[in-house]
Amino acid sequence: MHVVDRFCEGSIIVDRDVNILWISNKYRKLLELPEDSQAEGRPVEEIIPNSMMRQVVESGQPILLDMLRIRGTWMVVTRIPIRDDQDRVAGGIGFVFYKELDYLKPFVEKFARLRGQPTTAERQLADMRQAKYSFSDFKGRSDATRQLLKRARQAAELDTTVLLLGETGTGKEVLAHAVHQASLRSERPFVCVNMAAIPENLLEAEFFGVAPGAYTGADRKGRVGKIELANEGTLFLDEVGDLPLGLQSKLLRVLQEQEFEPLGSNNIIRVNVRVIAATSRDLKSMVDEGHFRADLYYRLNVLPIEVPPLRDRLEDIKLLADNMLDTFSHATGLPLRHLDESAVNLLRNYSWPGNVRELQNTLERAFIFSDENELTPADFPQLRKAVGTRQSSKPAHPVEPLSKTLERAEREALLNALKSCGNNRSQAARMLGVSRATLYEKLQRHDLI
Repeated sequence: MHVVDRFCEGSIIVDRDVNILWISNKYRKLLELPEDSQAEGRPVEEIIPNSMMRQVVESGQPILLDMLRIRGTWMVVTRIPIRDDQDRVAGGIGFVFYKELDYLKPFVEKFARLRGQPTTAERQLADMRQAKYSFSDFKGRSDATRQLLKRARQAAELDTTVLLLGETGTGKEVLAHAVHQASLRSERPFVCVNMAAIPENLLEAEFFGVAPGAYTGADRKGRVGKIELANEGTLFLDEVGDLPLGLQSKLLRVLQEQEFEPLGSNNIIRVNVRVIAATSRDLKSMVDEGHFRADLYYRLNVLPIEVPPLRDRLEDIKLLADNMLDTFSHATGLPLRHLDESAVNLLRNYSWPGNVRELQNTLERAFIFSDENELTPADFPQLRKAVGTRQSSKPAHPVEPLSKTLERAEREALLNALKSCGNNRSQAARMLGVSRATLYEKLQRHDLI
């Protein structure tokens, strides 16, 4: 292994659970890991946020040539599964090839020409609008979180529209930043527009910009809109379900034609923008009720990603809480506080309607007002009251959320239909009474493809 390591900039080995078994000293320096940090035994994503090693181990397929961004630098990497004597995947090995592979230089130069190098002004704009989060900032080790991050990493590799669906406070914005950060547009701007935070009468100007002298009181120099600012980068439409009907047709044109007209102008501006949208609302129901354009919905719903609520990934509570408490300690200068086991159990027994955001507020309040370094249930009086009330009124038979029941029933129906017709998807679609496109969408949502 050390002989191979001499010819590359770093190497790493993971086990079948994608936990790090070994990492070379050169790779540690490349990642700027502290000398006393323990990498072995930790999930690879905690050390290399954008790593695709998990995909290699789970699929058993190598990724022989890929590009990975480390500390702002693109590097050429190779990832190969490791198999045992019974040909079962036992782990994976990855290499970082950085400077020595001169024969790849023509490939890299061709890629740069096709992509187009940013100008100085574009680089300055991108620096002002960089993504704030990466996949390492979305904490969790539960199955629900692993599936979510796997799908989000796949989305990052594709230059297509992404729709993030989930309740308020589940971390959709963090994921949007992470997808951009791991994409080929990462060096370009990341521009966010929150529909719910901007008055309706200002949204059009915010989106499309204003031509000089377009109306009384307008800036003589005009104003550049968010879509143009996001050119060559990513436009994040937060709470897209709040977009007024009047603007939906104009946004649809941007998605279809990649062009628009600023307010008060007849000039057409062409852009190259990737759109990531997020909403906590049921867009399909809004379409049925006439509150959201069907054509825009299907344009946004190219790659839907369901972000699970915190109550569906309670295994992540301890990890989330520890990270939040560590952040509070660094921000305030107060001693680090820990949760005792009974406090962790209390947090896991609460339903968290406000999701991760509510967990953060609850922990911050307890952190500030507690006089002890160990937090106990006594530091969470409102939570104790809520959990006590819920448990006293709990029915004899546990009831899961309706959405969970419907999701499980839909998955079973898909599996039964495929099984009964020998995996013939066209026939399965007819049996289920849906179009072939709808069947593919549902199979993808349930990870059955």
